[in-house]
Amino acid sequence: MKKGVDSIDGVEAVLFRVPETLPVEVLEQMKAPPKGDEIPVVSVDELVNADGFLFGFPTRFGSMSSQMKAFFDSTDELWMEQKLAGVPAGFFVSTGTQGGGQETTAWTAITQLAHHGMLYVPIGYTFGAGMFRMDSIRGGSPYGAGVFSGDGSRQPTETELALAEHQGKYMATVVKRYAKPFSLVSGNNHS
Repeated sequence: MKKGVDSIDGVEAVLFRVPETLPVEVLEQMKAPPKGDEIPVVSVDELVNADGFLFGFPTRFGSMSSQMKAFFDSTDELWMEQKLAGVPAGFFVSTGTQGGGQETTAWTAITQLAHHGMLYVPIGYTFGAGMFRMDSIRGGSPYGAGVFSGDGSRQPTETELALAEHQGKYMATVVKRYAKPFSLVSGNNHS
């Protein structure tokens, strides 16, 4: 994803993660890998500095993880002032299985963007023939890139990585387009 964003001139991806909400003991029981310090934890206040977002999260029972939902729930002050209105945003997800809910996760996450007045940017079928390949297992959909993580030991396929890079490029192009000054042209001569 970052590789795709960074490949567009004048656009830079900055990685953040949301605060962890589970106790260490629970994470150990889940065999969750430890989180390093190389990707900083984002604060709600930092969101207003972004020109666009690609939110990535694992699926839990067909919707975003509780950590991501808790983070969105903490954005109420930004919501009240509509500070994120008009900002383009998209999603990428991971699921444990093929039937794990990659599309429903995006569908249920769209509500977060709608309440903020953000612009949802799906990738549609812009990936071309790669979206229709049936010769290997791959995650992703018109709603965003995705990966099947299984128990955490499965590595993304080349197609999944290419789809993620494509989504990064696509989003960066959209963000760059919206970041430029523009003027509205009206066909009504009576205004």
